[in-house]
Amino acid sequence: MLKIRNKRIANDHAAAARTVARIEASIVALSDDDLLDLADIFSGGVATPLGDMASVEMARRGIAL
Repeated sequence: MLKIRNKRIANDHAAAARTVARIEASIVALSDDDLLDLADIFSGGVATPLGDMASVEMARRGIAL
């Protein structure tokens, strides 16, 4: 049972990592205008992982709101 559980947990972690990588790739693929729109949506309130990813990509591109 423990081996099966550990394998399921490892598969879940791998799937989550693939999903995050796809999200990051989607953010990188956005045009500057779309990236600014996304960052604007997440700019207010509490920091979120998606907002942080958008901010990092904006900094990499040298653009700001």
